[in-house]
Amino acid sequence: MRNIIITIILLVLAALMSVMYFRKLNSPGQRPGKVMENIPSNAALIFEYKNDETFYDIFSNNKLLSNLIGDEHIAELTVLKTRLLDNNLLKNLFEGQSLFISVHPQKDTTANLDFLITTSTRVNMGDEIDQLARQKNSDILIHPMQLAGKKGYNVFFNSIKRRFYLLLNDDNTFSASFSQPLVEQAAKYHNENHEKFFVQLSDQQNSNSIANLYVNYSQLVPLFDELFKNKNTDIFRSFRLLYAIGAFSLNYRSDALMFNGISHINNNGPKSYLDIFRYQQPVVNKLKSIFPASLAYSLNFAVSNPVSFETDLLQWQLEAGYNKEKDAIFKRIKTETSINLAAEFAARLGNEFAIVTTRYQEKIGLIQLKNGLNLRPFMVNISKMTNDDMGQFNYDKLPFYLLGDSFSIFRRPYFMIVDNYLIICNSQSGMNEYYKNYTQGNFLAKTSEYVRFDNLQAERSNVSFFINFKNAHDILTEALKPRYARAFAEKGKSWSSYYAAGYQFTASEKDFYTNFYMRLNLPDTAAVETTQ
Repeated sequence: MRNIIITIILLVLAALMSVMYFRKLNSPGQRPGKVMENIPSNAALIFEYKNDETFYDIFSNNKLLSNLIGDEHIAELTVLKTRLLDNNLLKNLFEGQSLFISVHPQKDTTANLDFLITTSTRVNMGDEIDQLARQKNSDILIHPMQLAGKKGYNVFFNSIKRRFYLLLNDDNTFSASFSQPLVEQAAKYHNENHEKFFVQLSDQQNSNSIANLYVNYSQLVPLFDELFKNKNTDIFRSFRLLYAIGAFSLNYRSDALMFNGISHINNNGPKSYLDIFRYQQPVVNKLKSIFPASLAYSLNFAVSNPVSFETDLLQWQLEAGYNKEKDAIFKRIKTETSINLAAEFAARLGNEFAIVTTRYQEKIGLIQLKNGLNLRPFMVNISKMTNDDMGQFNYDKLPFYLLGDSFSIFRRPYFMIVDNYLIICNSQSGMNEYYKNYTQGNFLAKTSEYVRFDNLQAERSNVSFFINFKNAHDILTEALKPRYARAFAEKGKSWSSYYAAGYQFTASEKDFYTNFYMRLNLPDTAAVETTQ
């Protein structure tokens, strides 16, 4: 009997300890997912990190983040940490908490790109903020105010001459920003009934990660509209049309930013061109070996089954309403040349095709073929030949109908078939320049900087975007709005300190396993650039 009583007591104690543990685990001050629900769903990007010394020690002498977001925002974040997070009254409340820094595209295009900070404290910090406000401090001035009908604070940082708006919620979470409209927007969102929007990393992944990145693809369009003069820029365009949420964890390197995780496709949203590729198997990327050394940026596609890809493309174009004009073009080709172009092309299409934009803003289409000689007669019959090797298509938008949305930039391009590659370009001069590079072996893949970067990338993927910042410099400074162009062009700082960036999609269970890379220039390369 005594043993039974002891056993019962131990079980009761174990149950009580479990309840206490899970209560602690589920409190807003402990669970990042609960805090994240307060971030408005129009956030384009969210960066999450733990407010502990490990994170700050890793990046204290490292330029990866400062070059990425710029000195101005780094100065703002530094002031926030030293004046608020590390303040003696507040430090214990924030220790180890997850901080979410989110970017929300704003309609006011004259404003700087501000961010929203969302986090939690172990207890409500209203009393501590009030106590801090009563202290005499020339560096920081705090005044209570109403923000969207809730208690908030206006915090003025004298060192950077900026006002910071902070809103307290009743669940120990708070939202803060240098933009008052952003904070008020977060307050309204907090009061609304809404479904969980952002896909979060598992607790295990989150606890093992130094930092995390979340991407709301549907909000990349307004974000790019805020950054670029031309709303129709083709940079990263296919990804911007995807209806998905990405959740990635940081793999730390001293010379590169590397995030990987899953981009979850929303099956209830509109279907985009990239949706087609999630039904393919990953493919070893080989086509990049013939990208020209003058490449500024590229978009590479890889399919394991070209015939099924063409079938899926046909269905996507049918749903998008392109079938009527497509059928008319191919019926005309059949009538005038007796060629069933769609079938002949699908039977000879290889596993990869890509669009390359050079530093001279030429667009080159590269399509791998199973047998170039076998396809050539069909291409000749639908074209007007300018010489023995080059011709121009007689029909509009064939690359778009045969390969999809990203090839819509080629209306009636010139073409050449070289070895087992179909090469297309909108100008003869661009075609001749690429052919010259091809015959001379002047390829990006032969440069040491690219080889160094490519070592980071996954060998297999289905969609891969790459941008060489040095070659894309003139294109970006011309395309970006002035304030962002100036920041990009600043030598030795910002994104110009990076050699390149890559973004890869690999089909995985009808979603995309995603890799994102940015690698810094070699130290001696950066030194040479700053002296020029």
